[in-house]
Amino acid sequence: MSRVGIGIRTASAKQERAAGQIHVYDGAGKGKSQAALGVVLRSIGLGIESKTDHRVLLLQFLKGAEREYDEDAAIAALRQAFPHLIDQVRSGRAEFFDRDGITDFDRAEAQRGWDVAKGAIASDLYTVIVLDELSPVIDLGLLDVADIVTTIGRKAHHLEIIITGRDAPAELIELADLHSEMKPHLHPEAKAQGIEGIEIYTGDGKGKSTSALGKALQAIGRGISQDRTHRVLIMQWLKGGDGYTEDAAIAALKKSYPQLVDHQRCGGDSIVWRGKQQEIDFIEAERGWEIASSALTSGLYKTIIMDELNPTVDLDLLPVDIIVEALLDKPPGTQVIITGRCFNTPKYFDLASIHSEMVCHKHYANSGVNLRRGVDF
Repeated sequence: MSRVGIGIRTASAKQERAAGQIHVYDGAGKGKSQAALGVVLRSIGLGIESKTDHRVLLLQFLKGAEREYDEDAAIAALRQAFPHLIDQVRSGRAEFFDRDGITDFDRAEAQRGWDVAKGAIASDLYTVIVLDELSPVIDLGLLDVADIVTTIGRKAHHLEIIITGRDAPAELIELADLHSEMKPHLHPEAKAQGIEGIEIYTGDGKGKSTSALGKALQAIGRGISQDRTHRVLIMQWLKGGDGYTEDAAIAALKKSYPQLVDHQRCGGDSIVWRGKQQEIDFIEAERGWEIASSALTSGLYKTIIMDELNPTVDLDLLPVDIIVEALLDKPPGTQVIITGRCFNTPKYFDLASIHSEMVCHKHYANSGVNLRRGVDF
């Protein structure tokens, strides 16, 4: 994308690809497991659209059952909505350990998890297999990377494999079709490390909107086990057409939890160019902000996703000051997730408690792979 244009383009005219890809999400920033769960939700939604079952295996390394993890609530929401499609396996112990603290139990648990993964990859039962925290298991020397590369390299053509965790080895990155690094950002001007509940996902890598969908699942899952009122608003800017990455995932969410998920979008069905904004672009951006700001002040929602708000501000379609003011006054219990790439850094970034930049190191589009409608755009 050039520096004079920014926006979202529909994929309705693109060729479709049938092959499943190998994703690697690593880095020190937040959003790796969230992005994986967003991809899972998308796959299930695409299966609903095509009237086929897309079965998923969530295999978590280094995550014993003795403690709770950030993604537990999101997985609970998935399993309640799609119990016949989701299989979950955990291995490892709950405590953190380094190389000096490795035990025979750790080696046995890592091998047990990998044996399950090998069987699943060979079985042809699954559309998506998530290997959560596989990278640090390899980095700790608990598994043989050559065996892993060989096994994944022989996967079925349609199978999507998602690998998460810090310190992905070079061999896995070489094998991957897509590699996004989640890079954390700190804003020194932020007071008290930012406002709790404001998260921002930026960058040119994959994983921004899918991370946001993972957070939506997390909010819904928390409501399942608590007061059942964890309502979610997904507000999308610059996405007035169809054929976008999140469409099937959002449709699956709304079908499963119609009383908890609201979805609104604004904008046109074409790219918005810097310096060539049309009147309708401003009108649509303002309409979207009226919906989002009203939702924010209402206190009705536990999570509000402001998808592609960053490029909307970057294109001067909305004034940044009104967003800063609204975020400063947000209810303490409301979580706001803001996504989208941008060239400039708006002032509200300093309010975020979490800011992850998705850095694109590798993308299958750069290797001549046809992009798939509803998946890549």
